[in-house]
Amino acid sequence: MKKNYILIVDDEPDIRSLLKDILEDEGYEISVAKNATEARKLRRQRRPDLVLLDIWMPDTDGINLLKEWSSDQGVLPPVVMMSGHGTVDTAVEATRLGAYDFVEKPLSIAKIILTVENALEADRLKSENVSFEKRSEKIAEPVGSSEAMSLLLRAALKIADHKTSIFISGASGTGKETLARFIHHNSLRSQGRFVEVNVSAMTRENPEEELFGFEKGEKLRFGSLELANGGTLFLKDVADMDLGTQARLLKALENQEFTRPGGQKNVQIDVRIITSSRHDLKPLIDEGRFREDLFYHLNVLPLKVPSLKERSEDIEELLDYFLKYFASSESLPLREFSSEIRQKFKLYSWPGNIRELRNLIQRILILGSHNHVELKEIAPIINPKAYSRTNPLDMGFNLPLREAREQFEKAYIEHQMQIFNGSVSRVSAQIGIERTHLYRKLRSLGIDPKQLKDNY
Repeated sequence: MKKNYILIVDDEPDIRSLLKDILEDEGYEISVAKNATEARKLRRQRRPDLVLLDIWMPDTDGINLLKEWSSDQGVLPPVVMMSGHGTVDTAVEATRLGAYDFVEKPLSIAKIILTVENALEADRLKSENVSFEKRSEKIAEPVGSSEAMSLLLRAALKIADHKTSIFISGASGTGKETLARFIHHNSLRSQGRFVEVNVSAMTRENPEEELFGFEKGEKLRFGSLELANGGTLFLKDVADMDLGTQARLLKALENQEFTRPGGQKNVQIDVRIITSSRHDLKPLIDEGRFREDLFYHLNVLPLKVPSLKERSEDIEELLDYFLKYFASSESLPLREFSSEIRQKFKLYSWPGNIRELRNLIQRILILGSHNHVELKEIAPIINPKAYSRTNPLDMGFNLPLREAREQFEKAYIEHQMQIFNGSVSRVSAQIGIERTHLYRKLRSLGIDPKQLKDNY
């Protein structure tokens, strides 16, 4: 397991030496700097997991150095300020700028060790919580006891401790991110960061900055590869990555190092890569839109998450899970689903998979006024004629091809809009077409996104 890397910045040689010896004995990797100039240089070479920063230094004081680093784009590591002349105002200012804590000199060794441990743990939890809030489906770990899920989870646990890259495929909403997190938390890297990058949401102007960061003058940004050092980097929807970024990523993974855009020095990395895609990458390879060599680098250990329709025996377990989840997290009332409704849930095809089930349950709990869920509450959604894949005649098989295609397109897009509560941007990302093209398609098919909000 990778050691946490700590940067000590203090102009007193005895303090630098004392802290270095103590923290190395505690199992940390240590670098020391006697002033701000050295600290800047060491930070550019490698992102520290924590900084012990003296306030009073000859060239640039610790507060101004912290202010400088806080203005950089990217995630600031935990900073513990040290001073023999501390004041309340100084401590408040340091906290405002992002410092984790403030310790006074002469230093208590026991307090320093405890503060370092707490700061690193708080940073790890903070990174997990930030990522957690971005998730569309808030499942701590995969839910389901079906044969399909049991086989998948056994395979995931078997490969969790290996460093080898994992490629997770499956339809949108099946829980690919949840599986990636499950693998990370059951691996030897569980104490490191789990960093998620939504490739489809990377900026088109500078897509590489998200992964590799940048250097520009005194400005420094750490990219996701550095933030995930010692942990796991999850690249969601990797099929959307442009060819230039693909080439640079492949080189970085092969060499276990890269150079930040605008930088000169190589940055060493130790990262486990997990990728996911809702698209089959092989046709994209044939079309020249995805590098074959990168695909084979990422696809060493492939896992496929089954659709909810393929594991319908898990639906009741997921239903009960979400009922308890929303009751505890959003204080929504627990409501009872009859055996008839549960059976309809099992027979429904769930084209939006777990995400669709979750959204439906949340809506029912929010809007319901009785303890028992009534059939009419789910009738507009659980409608075999509207959405079932088992009624082909209802999909326009007796119509001319153009009319049938138009009918299917309208039903398909309306259903996606219902799943995502009328959000054009989310549907655009889900179905893989540009937002402007989707707006044109909505107008041509006579679909009003506003009328589809809260109607799923």
